[in-house]
Amino acid sequence: MIRFKQYLLLGAAALMSASCSDFLDTAPLDALSPSTTWQSETDAQKFAIGCYDGWEDGGDILYMDCASDYGYNNFSWEGYKDFANGKMTQANSGANYYDYTIIRRCNTFLENIDNIEFADEAVKKDLIAQVRVIRAYRYFKMNWLYGGVPIISNYNSAEEAQVPRNTEAEVKEFIETELDACTPDLNKEPSERGRIAQGAALAIRMRQALYYGEWEVAKQKAQEIIDLGIYDLEADYTNLFKVAGQDSKEIILAVQYIPNTYTLYTIGQMYNNGDGGWSSIVPTQDLVDDYEMSNGLTIDESGSGYDAAHPFKGRDPRMAMSILYPGADYIKADGSTGIFNTLDKTIGGAANANYMTSADNASKTGLTWNKYLNPITQYANIWASNACPIVFRYAEVLMTWAEAENELNGPSADVYKKLDEIRARVGMPAVDQAKYNTKDKLRELIWRERGVEFAGEGLRRADILRWKTSDGKMLAEKVLNTTLIRRTGTVSDGPDPETRATIELNPAKEDIFIEDRVFKTFHRYYPLPQGAMDKNPKLVQNEGY
Repeated sequence: MIRFKQYLLLGAAALMSASCSDFLDTAPLDALSPSTTWQSETDAQKFAIGCYDGWEDGGDILYMDCASDYGYNNFSWEGYKDFANGKMTQANSGANYYDYTIIRRCNTFLENIDNIEFADEAVKKDLIAQVRVIRAYRYFKMNWLYGGVPIISNYNSAEEAQVPRNTEAEVKEFIETELDACTPDLNKEPSERGRIAQGAALAIRMRQALYYGEWEVAKQKAQEIIDLGIYDLEADYTNLFKVAGQDSKEIILAVQYIPNTYTLYTIGQMYNNGDGGWSSIVPTQDLVDDYEMSNGLTIDESGSGYDAAHPFKGRDPRMAMSILYPGADYIKADGSTGIFNTLDKTIGGAANANYMTSADNASKTGLTWNKYLNPITQYANIWASNACPIVFRYAEVLMTWAEAENELNGPSADVYKKLDEIRARVGMPAVDQAKYNTKDKLRELIWRERGVEFAGEGLRRADILRWKTSDGKMLAEKVLNTTLIRRTGTVSDGPDPETRATIELNPAKEDIFIEDRVFKTFHRYYPLPQGAMDKNPKLVQNEGY
């Protein structure tokens, strides 16, 4: 893995310099000639590493739930706040995913690799397949978010690069064809952590099929990953999101960062004000409300035991594993243990730096993520961390299989079994088969289970876009047309973390207001950025913008 990272920046720089003039970026004046750089198998390996540099951004994964009902981004300039409140426009398009940098690197690699001889032809095929998968993933991400983008080659001029958008269906077909063709050439297992192998390629194919409601394909690809026999659920859910768990057998693919070489800044932005962070990415009370009680009942079901004054008591253990809530024990930046308090303006007569309105950098929801952040002491520098956000993990395979099977044949014993595997890992009771005894009822559970299992992992926006309510509307039209609120109250120093926070049941509206959110049907797709439209007059903007 160290060698993989050492080559990362060198390979990226060399590959970019060997590319033709980019219609998005100016070629460096000291560009190397392809004739002097595409000489050996070692060159090819380094250029392939360059394709990995930015194939996915760990920060984007962590921010993405802020575009949903499960997360909140307090700073518009970071590019995610307006995804959730519906204020993005062509000129204010939010975080930019319309980027061909990696695709062009992949194209350049694929144009030059045939001329290089390898000692082992299987190694060459595997390397080519890795790059094709990276390119397919980049198209998948843009296609889902923007709804049809140009399928490009490398171009020799800006004018030549001015091409129209392909349709969403055309790009989707291109991705499917690429993945199906190159997956057999990949290694069954990755040669190093962070490398693409068969499981990752199948996971992209699986996720795309799931997003477009192609249930047979989604189930088939999930089953193919299961049949590889190399992935399994991590016994400790929390370990998945710690530095210590980065080699977990559950992780199919994650974005790689290491200290002092290739680091992730975003982790620092996630901590609350009292620990020197920005509270840029925080969970919402809407997410908290979606967790079941530990007995498997929802908070609004009779007999659940839910106490609105103590809403963190007796919940699905994943809530506390994923979210740092008022009253919880936590480790501070100095290594000491404290009680997390965002509800009281003062503590012991001193101003509370974590109080929700004490500073811009305090969490406006009163909540902070535990995923990837707990404990803070695992990072030597939170602003240059080696957190490795997960792109695909085995639990998603099981959840996808269950969702697809339910839509095809549900309810069935196999669906219950897959769900129970995931729930048992955290100590939740098995699915009540008497209650969830129809396809529609089980679908409701699957949606909730998927939501809380992957909270904070960047999947929620896509889910609320693809899921349809009984009236045929996107779930996003329900959960994002609302007022985002927080809870107010006070925190004691009692012995039970779950009941230390006492929530005010009749708060003033102005005390709990965060923002009004709006979602219109055209928000299904993001607007193409103004810069892209300026560079390519043949692009047609998405409807509504």
